[in-house]
Amino acid sequence: MKKIAVFASGAGTNAARIIDHFNTRKDRVAAVTLIACNKPGAGVLSIAASKDIPVLLIDKERFFHGDAYIDVLKEKNIDLIVLAGFLWKIPSALISAFPERIVNIHPALLPKYGGKGMYGRYVHQAVIDNKEKESGITIHCVDDIYDHGKIIFQYSCPVPDNENAEELENRVRILELEHYPRVIEEYIK
Repeated sequence: MKKIAVFASGAGTNAARIIDHFNTRKDRVAAVTLIACNKPGAGVLSIAASKDIPVLLIDKERFFHGDAYIDVLKEKNIDLIVLAGFLWKIPSALISAFPERIVNIHPALLPKYGGKGMYGRYVHQAVIDNKEKESGITIHCVDDIYDHGKIIFQYSCPVPDNENAEELENRVRILELEHYPRVIEEYIK
């Protein structure tokens, strides 16, 4: 069985869905065995506690200027790192230690609306402001550039003329919850 570390910074909606997806599979190809978080008090920590999953609280200095927790991840035999609302840029050392084994989900169709500062409502507002006719999700491997890396999966949805950023965000979140766990499962096999 493959071991997944989920890196999250917030409420943990995607993390919870990913955990549940793998916990309910009869053919347990993988399991979330570690939650890494950079925000004490984040909702994802309560999810980890309720699912009895160990937590790694990430210190900024060690993450960016130390060993990036590579030793901890290797000691725990992590096969794949899944970013689920983790907003820090991943250090090059960690990317090198886990080549094409760090995946992220982005709430737009990359390469559009990616890069530093393009997350959450900011992405959806930019899509609305530019009167795009479609948006969606992109699941990709993480490299040294924000929202770059090899695209694994994209799914699009139309953007009606009268839609606002909050409505689009809610529809895209449904796509994330539906597709991210399945794509992770296919990718890790």
